[in-house]
Amino acid sequence: MEEEDHQLLLPLVEDENICLPLPINVVSRYWNVELPMAEAIDSAKKYSDFNGSIIIEGIELAERHGLSCKIVHSSLNELKKIIDSGIPPIVILPGIPEITQHASVITGYNEDEKTILHYIQKGNQEGEQQEGAIPQEIFDREWSEEGKLMIIISPPDILSKITLENDSKNKSNRLCFDSEKQNILQNYSEALSSLKQSMELDPNNSTALHMYAAMLNQQKSPECVSFYEQSFKINSRSYLSFNGLGNFYLKTNEFEKAENFYSKAIEINPKRSAKIYKNRAYLREKLNKNSDAKEDLKSYLKYFPKAHDRGIIEQAIREI
Repeated sequence: MEEEDHQLLLPLVEDENICLPLPINVVSRYWNVELPMAEAIDSAKKYSDFNGSIIIEGIELAERHGLSCKIVHSSLNELKKIIDSGIPPIVILPGIPEITQHASVITGYNEDEKTILHYIQKGNQEGEQQEGAIPQEIFDREWSEEGKLMIIISPPDILSKITLENDSKNKSNRLCFDSEKQNILQNYSEALSSLKQSMELDPNNSTALHMYAAMLNQQKSPECVSFYEQSFKINSRSYLSFNGLGNFYLKTNEFEKAENFYSKAIEINPKRSAKIYKNRAYLREKLNKNSDAKEDLKSYLKYFPKAHDRGIIEQAIREI
């Protein structure tokens, strides 16, 4: 490890599966643990209709093969300490438009340039990894939308020596990932049960509060409102909570409230979702704010140029 630029050298890995996401495979190989793809493929059979990654499946696979894991809400300073102790952390970040979230391995940081280095799944001619440098300020802002969630995977003896700011919250956070898995499997009562347990262990877990609110919102329950509110009270940059509350008020035809929460989400991250602009355009038209609605439809196409309904939207822009 080079002290000047705080970088870890990670292996180039291309294999991934919905039950063995690339970041977990990369970190496991860094520790010289080769996770069997056949096991991941077997686990994936339960998720035939799902396209994303199931992080907890990858974590459990790593644990079955001798690694340990902790999931915490962290901070930029702690992230740097983890890197300097020789551990590549995995962080949860906002996804590109229309993907809710993605996990990314952090390979280092550069104090002079104030950048955070991400693992990129492409090698140079020597077959080594490339890093994507993101300005530290932008990284911290986007990471905060997900409550600064960090996953640390390492051999048990190394992990036991690491002291984390929110170490006691590990179990609560893990239950959120368990709940996500149960939700994908459509085991909704188990998913809700995991989130209730998570909130009992840590009533200030903004991730659990948001996920619980989202499940209640799916059930069209007005109870979701208070859980969304609690979530963004703890994490004022919880984009998904503001967007979720906007969706709830859109469904209940409370257009002014919906507009307010959509606008707050857009203020946090204007590029995160194209669909939010289409939703806000719809309700703004209902509120007779036609010029604002037109601008929102233009933004929808700007952030989602390959939208399946592009022709309809272009016609709507002409007619508003």
